[in-house]
Amino acid sequence: TLGLSALIASSAAAFTAVKVAGAVYLVGLGLWTLLSRRAEPDVPLGGERNLRRAFAQGILVNVLNPKTALFFLAFLPQFVDPNAAHPALQIAFLGFLFALLGLVTDSIWALAAGTAGGVLRRSRRFASVQRYVTGTVYVGLGVATALAGSAED
Repeated sequence: TLGLSALIASSAAAFTAVKVAGAVYLVGLGLWTLLSRRAEPDVPLGGERNLRRAFAQGILVNVLNPKTALFFLAFLPQFVDPNAAHPALQIAFLGFLFALLGLVTDSIWALAAGTAGGVLRRSRRFASVQRYVTGTVYVGLGVATALAGSAED
């Protein structure tokens, strides 16, 4: 990933090629979704869930998330007084506060999404228009990707 990122950042042609490939893929996926005539399955979404596995995957994603590491390495130290008695304790407190705020906000989003998902799964109208909404979103994202700025912007 780092090699591809460096190549794309240094080459306008590579950036354009990746951008166009992504746009074509999204538009193609959207058109395939819109034009497919397959019946939607009556199988309930989700099914059995292994909560331990989901929890472990969540931890793995957050530990390997470069944005989180960047936040803790670049942004958080600005709020620590290095002349204080225990700067490590300040970092630990701010890290704990970050985790607590993340837990609260992510829990609210999870509850809202779970509630909305339950309502949408029971809606026959949503089931009939879901393919069109999904396909339109894919096509829209593909067009937005194609019209996005260049690597220099």
